[in-house]
Amino acid sequence: MDSGEISLSDREFEAVRNKVYDLAGISMSDAKRTLVVSRLSKIIRRLNLDTFSSYLDHLDRGASADDVQEFINALTTNLTRFFREDHHFAHLSEHIGSIVNNPANPNRSRLRIWSAGCSTGQEPYTIALSLLAAYPKLKSWDFKILATDIDTNVVEKAQTGLYKAGDLSGLSPERVKLFDRDSDGTVRIPEHARSVVTFKSLNLMEKWPIKGPFDAVFCRNVAIYFNKPTQEKMFTRMGELLAPGAFLYIGHSENLNSVADKFKLVGKTIYENKLGSSARSAA
Repeated sequence: MDSGEISLSDREFEAVRNKVYDLAGISMSDAKRTLVVSRLSKIIRRLNLDTFSSYLDHLDRGASADDVQEFINALTTNLTRFFREDHHFAHLSEHIGSIVNNPANPNRSRLRIWSAGCSTGQEPYTIALSLLAAYPKLKSWDFKILATDIDTNVVEKAQTGLYKAGDLSGLSPERVKLFDRDSDGTVRIPEHARSVVTFKSLNLMEKWPIKGPFDAVFCRNVAIYFNKPTQEKMFTRMGELLAPGAFLYIGHSENLNSVADKFKLVGKTIYENKLGSSARSAA
């Protein structure tokens, strides 16, 4: 059996799109047809199958949970970098500073942030490194970052805390100093930052075993894969987990128009929970 790409009929492509939507809520456009052929052909060949129809039948009838997860992993896209959308981290730092240094509640010591769609970990590690550098007292706080992604492969990669030297390209010397380097040049996330981040695999279309309230939620470039009803449902659920006056950060091509009654736009792709700011200092 050759190792080339397998032809994909219109009917099969529609079946793939329905499958990934049912499993992960992902709405796949016609433009993703080439991606589907490229990524799934390898899996189909490895399973000793020869058509997309036989593969879909396998997923429906005899597939293991790992097989289904592999299908989802293959059709998700992961593009990220450290300090991506820098204005988000500047705003977050100001917000957290108002919590850490709030004279009205000097005994507060709890901080929770969620990175939803964390990919290979650059986003949650950026949050940890930047906030711990700006506010050293957080090292003695109950400070935790939850980092989740539907793709189990990227979650496993993120947990290592190891990156290539090129992943720091474009960062200022001051930011580069936040990272450790191994003798072979490998970039390593320092232990004090790794210790506050917990990675988990999570399908946002399923039950969220998550407790709030969160002081901030990052959900950037995730909603672009969902249709409007799915986006509305997801953002509504996130709003329910945000503390009053806490913030939701989304991708540069996304908006919260569908749930505008629940959030207030306060900056470029930065939204405040409309419940107000009265509970920002709550423990």
